Amino acid sequence: MKVLYAIQGTGNGHLSRARDIIPILQKKDIELDILVSGTEADINIPYPITYQLKGLSFVFGKKGGVDFWKTYFKAKSMRLHKEINTLPIEKYDLVINDFEPVSAWACKLKKKPCVSLSHQAAVLASNAPKPKKKDALGKLILKKYAPTTKQYGFHFKAYQDNVFTPVIRHDIRTVVCEIGTHYTVYLPSYDDEKIIKILSKIPEVSWQVFSKHTKKSSVIGNISLHSITNEAFVKSMATSKGILCGGGFETPAEALFMGKKLMVIPMKGQYEQQCNAAALKEMGVPVIKALKKKYIKDIINWIADDTIVTVDYPDSTEQIIDKLLQEHL
Repeated sequence: MKVLYAIQGTGNGHLSRARDIIPILQKKDIELDILVSGTEADINIPYPITYQLKGLSFVFGKKGGVDFWKTYFKAKSMRLHKEINTLPIEKYDLVINDFEPVSAWACKLKKKPCVSLSHQAAVLASNAPKPKKKDALGKLILKKYAPTTKQYGFHFKAYQDNVFTPVIRHDIRTVVCEIGTHYTVYLPSYDDEKIIKILSKIPEVSWQVFSKHTKKSSVIGNISLHSITNEAFVKSMATSKGILCGGGFETPAEALFMGKKLMVIPMKGQYEQQCNAAALKEMGVPVIKALKKKYIKDIINWIADDTIVTVDYPDSTEQIIDKLLQEHL
């Protein structure tokens, strides 16, 4: 049996999850190929990639949202069309898709089943929390970006059938945690200047900022700035007092698993992150709308409050993979 595991390469969450899912798939009685599309991730996966494609990447901006102009110009629709049409999707017995558009659309055009194993599948589930403010276009993009025929999803809670708690990667499950004195910051949609400008207003706190926009470490007052490496980021989170991050999925889930206090700032104009923020807020995690001067008081109040949201995220990834394979092979 030939299986294609197709992974979205925009952002780090999909590839982080894949680092745990791939070795489980490799143990099964299948022939596995891996496809990665997208160009905005900061980490790699230590496994042979059969197809490395440009795909369709959302480009992070520097003001708290997606840079739609750069996203548009990077899309190159003719190249994307060629990738979809030339992918030999017909030779696979099963396509497992983590929000990856090329394989999803290749399957749709050739009328092949495509099984979603992603966070996005859970976000769209009927029982999953949604933001109060409607976003019909954002919801439509999330549904049509990588269309699939069957959905298995990961979310902060198991809201319904085929929605499971997060895949917590081995690095996080095995790290030794302690309550330190610094706060870890990961806000990839803001530039360093903006982050430093706001966080320097809280000088009594030590901030360790991990940035997509810097290549070398530096210290500016109470803020240390670091490029993103998996080892350094995990160590910083594990020894932090709290974590301030965007409204993605993996980093907040890992922070909750570690027992860290958490505050999130969802990206503007990004429906998935607004849904994540709604779910986290429902669980008791503080959410602010933007990294702006008017929200400094909220950050200070969060620092003063030692409330931690407790979760139970068992290691059930292999059982989920077995369920998927049993139902579709």
